Amino acid sequence: MASAKISHFQQSAKEKAAGFRHAFSSKEAFLKYVQNPESVNETDPERARWTNRDLDPTPPEQRNWNWFNYCTYYFGLSFGNWTLGSSMIGIGLNWWQSIVVIFISQMIASTAMLYNSKAASTYHIGYPCVARSVYGMWGSYYPVGARAVLAIIWYAVQLYTGASYLSNMLQAIFGHHYTDIPNGMPESMGFTTQQMLGFFLFWLIHIPFVFLRPYQLRGFFSFKSAISFPAMLGLFIYCMATTKGKLGSLYDGSAPSGGQFGWFFMWCINSGMGNTATLITNQPDLARWAKTTKSPTWAQMIVNPVFTTLSATLGILATSAVNNKWGTSIWNQWDLMTAIMERNWRPEVRFAVFLCACCWMISILATNIAANMIPFGADSSMLWPKYLTITRGQAIVHLLGYAVCPWKIMYSASTFVTFLAGYGIFMGPVVAIMICEYYLVSRGNVFIPSLYIGNKNNENYWYKGGWNVQAFIAYIVAIALPFPGFVGTLGPKVSTAAENLGHLGWCLSFVIAFVIYYLLNLVWPHENVKNTKGLRREELADIGVVEGVETGTPTEELSVSLSEKK
Repeated sequence: MASAKISHFQQSAKEKAAGFRHAFSSKEAFLKYVQNPESVNETDPERARWTNRDLDPTPPEQRNWNWFNYCTYYFGLSFGNWTLGSSMIGIGLNWWQSIVVIFISQMIASTAMLYNSKAASTYHIGYPCVARSVYGMWGSYYPVGARAVLAIIWYAVQLYTGASYLSNMLQAIFGHHYTDIPNGMPESMGFTTQQMLGFFLFWLIHIPFVFLRPYQLRGFFSFKSAISFPAMLGLFIYCMATTKGKLGSLYDGSAPSGGQFGWFFMWCINSGMGNTATLITNQPDLARWAKTTKSPTWAQMIVNPVFTTLSATLGILATSAVNNKWGTSIWNQWDLMTAIMERNWRPEVRFAVFLCACCWMISILATNIAANMIPFGADSSMLWPKYLTITRGQAIVHLLGYAVCPWKIMYSASTFVTFLAGYGIFMGPVVAIMICEYYLVSRGNVFIPSLYIGNKNNENYWYKGGWNVQAFIAYIVAIALPFPGFVGTLGPKVSTAAENLGHLGWCLSFVIAFVIYYLLNLVWPHENVKNTKGLRREELADIGVVEGVETGTPTEELSVSLSEKK
């Protein structure tokens, strides 16, 4: 029996090796070898161009995220905001103003998350397919591609952050054997040999997760939430106990006064949202796995704003107390843990720092997977469905995360980091138009089969040559007003009025896009408005669950049913 198994294994290995060699015999053979095995049959090449398993609606057995899974997910995600409060103080707010700004910004973000996830939790489709229904079959490539590019950058930056925690762990274990490693990197790299070792190890840790899909990761996200809070609370308690709670000054007096304070306050709210803009945009990639349409609600509207604010508050108090006692200017966690070890080089302290840093590292790992790896995997599967899946896309972003060289970005490209923080003006309109389309224009009706037809026969989402012209008009108008102010943050001199509009950032571009898109469809309705006329709100969701979506694959029977209903 054992020899038979070995023989079968050897035979299989030989066949795979032969197939690999044959792939390089011609261009056609190579393309066939790398083709996505989960794409549709080649007898329907037109449909194969627009769908695969990851773009089809999520089948029932994979809709396994309940309200508890979403709560633990957002709970763990919230505790990555330790430095958010200190950044508010750094730009001129006092401690209570910082807390208010963070809470308001997260309430805005959470509300947008809630509304942007509804289409996905109802029809169980991801961000790329929701984008198709709104921007058109070809038009969707812009919002999906833009989000994919930004996911690469943020993925690399988060790799850099997580590597800092791993460096804390290596220092706690090996002491001077790690810190005394000779540095062979030039100063212009902004990275040392020690840090590069930590980065490489953290990059390796990501690899097993590359091959998993979101429905397989809910247990990992629950584990992350279970260890994040104790780690943060332990670090906070240590800082308070060591300093006896003496915070020192938490206000530098640099905030403007009078009429300019209102604009400044709005700018702080916009900054408080930060990279939350990315999470808002790709909510459908998370909500598609929901058991019910209400599964994500409590997590989005309560857990996210409350615990993000709590996390930032703990960060403000802990680091302020330490800086007051030690005369330092430490604000991030990894520098704080390094300083603790340097001042208390004892086994028990090193062990405590190791555990704390390990928890933080796992937390940033889960955040990077959820906020960047999964979205890029989902986005890339739409950009080239015949060859890419979520897992293949995740492998690509993992490789590109190293190629981006984030240590160079973090060391010298301060303008580029400013761009990442302010690019929300480009993502806000994307979300606004998606929400307006679903709630007010189509009234919650999505024609599932039409999401996979990329020609003129698609009477719902082909729009004008595959582009929803109304959506792109609204988008361009929305970014026009805050754009000069955004440019001003990158260096060029702009007027005070432009700066003030730029301070409104995401919020301004969101509101303008929402209003313009709705008004355009009142006076110049696109094709799908006519097709949904007469349908009650989310009527097609009922039909889809019964006849087609439940299988995870759009069917001809569903197409006929929807046509009759129209």
